Amino acid sequence: MSERPTLAPEKVSDAVRSQVASFHRSIVDEVAGAVGRDRVVVVGMAQNPFVKKARQLLDGEGVRYTYLEYGSYVSKWKERLAIKLWAGFPTFPMVFVDGVLEGGYAELVKLRDQGKLKKQP
Repeated sequence: MSERPTLAPEKVSDAVRSQVASFHRSIVDEVAGAVGRDRVVVVGMAQNPFVKKARQLLDGEGVRYTYLEYGSYVSKWKERLAIKLWAGFPTFPMVFVDGVLEGGYAELVKLRDQGKLKKQP
């Protein structure tokens, strides 16, 4: 698997690094905290049908999860952008299992089909 190209660190100024590091930092810290604490975390947004499908799938499997919602298509887009920059994943939902970003709804379906989603006691 090849890595996504990113701009070399020496090609990014200190001012830009500082700006990115502080860009909606409280939201990024909130998501990172949940991912570090909870077994399954879904990060989403209102009105997105794939977020709804992911939550329905987890509910149907009896998997407990933490859901964090940041706006809708027209609100909180900057907060969602900060999460995308942090995670390096372009869409919602973002599904984390045991601290690992597994992907979105399609990847969640694959995890279910592979028997990797376990109901928690």
